[in-house]
Amino acid sequence: MSVLEDVTEKAKQVQRDYAGEADRPLVGYVGAMGAYAAFVGGLTVLGRLLGAGLPRRFGLGDTALLGTATFKASRMLAKAAVTSPLRAPFTRYEEPAGATELNESVPGKSHVEHAAGELLSCPFCLDVWIGTGLAAGLVIAPRGTRLAATVLTAVGVADALHLLYDAGKKLASG
Repeated sequence: MSVLEDVTEKAKQVQRDYAGEADRPLVGYVGAMGAYAAFVGGLTVLGRLLGAGLPRRFGLGDTALLGTATFKASRMLAKAAVTSPLRAPFTRYEEPAGATELNESVPGKSHVEHAAGELLSCPFCLDVWIGTGLAAGLVIAPRGTRLAATVLTAVGVADALHLLYDAGKKLASG
């Protein structure tokens, strides 16, 4: 048996031992982690080529701005009706989830497609990617990144105010 066959068989055994009867897309998750590592590596190379240096620290204001912008961008990408064409190759529409959001399922396609569907439909999963991109943006292109993050934050605050306003109207009417 070759080394490749040994590694392949060991990976299959790990999959069986881990998942039991469930069909967990471990191969797809390995691919997603590899893609994230490549993303971080690419951002690092880009930063070096542009001569960007890491700041000594990130201030509380930037951290709050990036946190709020990351939240809004991940919700928008993972749940908004308008971004469903980006998720459609990997998910299936289930039902409305209120406030222009959708619930979607991830069908049992290949492990890579399933993992991609889980990533694209999970705001918590997207947080890592978006937060990394925005933090790198603060290093590489701080002015443009602050503008984009400010817009996302303003939209998130406006969304919260809309929801509070609607809740207030419901309380007042009944």
